[in-house]
Amino acid sequence: MILSMTGYGKAEKSTASEKFTVEIRSLNGKNCDLSIKSSVIPRDKELEVRQALAQQLVRGNIDLFASVEQTGTVQSKKINKEILRDYFSQVTEAIGDLPFPGNYADAIIPALLKFPDVIESQKTEMSPEGWEALRSAIEEAAAHLVEFRTREGEILKQDVCKRVELICSFVSEVEKYEAERVTSVRDRIVQKVKEVCTTCDENRLEQEIVFYVEKLDINEEKVRLRQHCRYFLETVEKEQYPGKKLGFIAQEMGREINTMGSKANHVEIQKWVVRMKDELEKIKEQSLNIL
Repeated sequence: MILSMTGYGKAEKSTASEKFTVEIRSLNGKNCDLSIKSSVIPRDKELEVRQALAQQLVRGNIDLFASVEQTGTVQSKKINKEILRDYFSQVTEAIGDLPFPGNYADAIIPALLKFPDVIESQKTEMSPEGWEALRSAIEEAAAHLVEFRTREGEILKQDVCKRVELICSFVSEVEKYEAERVTSVRDRIVQKVKEVCTTCDENRLEQEIVFYVEKLDINEEKVRLRQHCRYFLETVEKEQYPGKKLGFIAQEMGREINTMGSKANHVEIQKWVVRMKDELEKIKEQSLNIL
């Protein structure tokens, strides 16, 4: 079973007075890059959260969002009366000589409440009950993200395996043209020699043709490419987190395909090589998202 690095998980947990909402989003990445985008999680608990998520999610660019909503009657803010009086005194003094009609206090007070430090938040430490609810929400959101990754991973597995099998089938298509290719190469060499020489040593010519054809032989490339394809499929089935290894195997597959193309010397073989390259590029793209 393989997992995708892309995923999303959400969970909500409540206490008597608070409701915690946690969302975790994951994208592909080379390492585990975890970003906590919330001030709800206590500083002394942040390391614990990071370690737990890194162990469970392993790799990827991971963002954690957490929010809290007050659902009880807990008072979270209060008015700083001293600061409000000071602001009021300064404002009334500043506008004392201005021709404001009637009682302008009703208009001033709402504006003063928006001034800095007039409204104070009562900062309270998170209770053990609150932390337990938040921790449970984080664990549940991470579990939902893993479920998402599992579903996406199955789709990725089917896709890359299908494309690797296609590359193997394209190698078989290449083999259909090998005998024709050798004959074609031999005929071209003989024709060129006849164009520049009226007489030649037939034995020497045959030796040179054999030497040239051996240089163009792609049997070793075909054997290695098939081995790489088998190793790729075995790794998908056996490795728990095969993403990085699959990328390395795909690079080796690319080397054999490129060499095969450079030696092809045949139009139809070149066409099949191009199709192999097309499938391999899609495999590489998908492998980047495999955990």
